[in-house]
Amino acid sequence: MAAVVGIQEQRRPLGYAVQALAVATCYYAAGRLGLLRRLTVEGAVFTPVYPSTGVALACLLVLGLNCWPGIALGAFFLVLSLGTPGPDVVGILVGSSAGPVCAYLMLRRAGFRTDLGRLRDGLCLVFLGALAAMLVSATVDVVTLVCAGKLDAANFWPIWLVWWVGDAMGVLLVTPFLLVLLGARRPSLSRWKETLALVVGAAVLVPVATRSTLSALFLVYPLLIWAALRFRLAGSMPCALFASVMATIAATDGVGAFTGLSHVEVMLKLQLFNGSLALTALLLSAVITEQRNTRLSVEEACQELAEALEHLSAHDHPAGRAPPQDGEARRAEDER
Repeated sequence: MAAVVGIQEQRRPLGYAVQALAVATCYYAAGRLGLLRRLTVEGAVFTPVYPSTGVALACLLVLGLNCWPGIALGAFFLVLSLGTPGPDVVGILVGSSAGPVCAYLMLRRAGFRTDLGRLRDGLCLVFLGALAAMLVSATVDVVTLVCAGKLDAANFWPIWLVWWVGDAMGVLLVTPFLLVLLGARRPSLSRWKETLALVVGAAVLVPVATRSTLSALFLVYPLLIWAALRFRLAGSMPCALFASVMATIAATDGVGAFTGLSHVEVMLKLQLFNGSLALTALLLSAVITEQRNTRLSVEEACQELAEALEHLSAHDHPAGRAPPQDGEARRAEDER
């Protein structure tokens, strides 16, 4: 027994190390993907959607608080890939880790469920996980860069705003997508045709809507509503993420609905579009899922009640005599 316990104790640090390395790799890869498309506001370069925050929060929700060293390690590798780190790297690592950790703690305190099957869960993710918790990461990171002299203090608020919104969009778009992906099931054969139609429709409609000079971004919403009504989060969140990625590409290229706009106008228009996408997909799907679960619960309760009544009815009749099955049998029983 002592030998078994010793082996388990030896494996535990190794398991933590592998888990931290896996989380760091996912965080770093997501950050590099986000940095492929950048915008500049007041001389500061930022990503409109910072997917690393969404990856970090998803890892915390699935793996628990013990994975936070992997988040800090991934943030360090990401900073290292951008240049030689200075003393300010400590503040960056603290901000990058503190935001997702605060989001995790607040969501856990609020009774958040990762299946996002309730409207309450969607609202908690929006207001606690994204809007509130990302205030911490944005504030710590921007203050650190200002104190290090890498950002102008006169532009603190515009830079802080775009930093906060980018982190929040990462949570709103990436975290639900990853949570849905982990719990996804294969669609039934009867729904393959509709699934294929949704994929083809998204592949055709979203690029047209985001790159059209007619400013046709609104065309994405009927597709998003269809996905939410028929597939709930499993359909709406991939559509929202795909639309956000295509809109970000169009914004950074300055084409479509973003033609001729200043950097600030591009940022504002893009983030309003991303935010409305995320809220529509997340909250509408949560409402539909909650109503469906309520209906199933009512149907199950009715079935149990019917079985209980049938069981009681069977006990009300004497042994050897079957209960009447129809109106004629009941009338005959009454006449007798």
